[in-house]
Amino acid sequence: MATSGGKVLDFEEYVRTRQEALLRSARRLVPDPVDAQDLLQTALVRTYGRWDGIADKSLADAYLRRVMINTRTEWWRARKLEEVPTEQLPDASVDDGTEQRADRALLMDILGVLAPKQRSVVVLRHWEQMSTEETAAALGMSTGTVKSTLHRALARLRQELQMRDIDARMLERGERGREQERCAA
Repeated sequence: MATSGGKVLDFEEYVRTRQEALLRSARRLVPDPVDAQDLLQTALVRTYGRWDGIADKSLADAYLRRVMINTRTEWWRARKLEEVPTEQLPDASVDDGTEQRADRALLMDILGVLAPKQRSVVVLRHWEQMSTEETAAALGMSTGTVKSTLHRALARLRQELQMRDIDARMLERGERGREQERCAA
């Protein structure tokens, strides 16, 4: 099945080794997992036709991500708006996202307590979902260093979260105590 100088086999091997990481990237672009799979498949079909034109195969991930972004944008522009006029508006309960923004703000604040190297390891391993080996290669360190740095960073984050939780509970108790004193007076 190897045609045009092994193009099919090279592409198949690439897809086989990078499929999980590419699917994670697609899931970040579209909320529905089935749509993410469709997005990845469409991007792979489009990339296959230009596979020989990618001279530096180490940039194939970046190329595919760009194809996924462009494809998602095309889908978004082509979507059909399904608005139906009605005399009565439906009840709408909208989640304002306050809790998500608060969690994100807390996360960003707590990441600030880490040293830059620890922060980089945590972000690449848990936010970007890179493997230990990929993280090590990206940061120019050994896999053992990535593992130990990640272990210490996560321990530091847990400690910081516990300290903030204790501080919040003490603050809450203090406020309740002041309220009780005001009510008693």
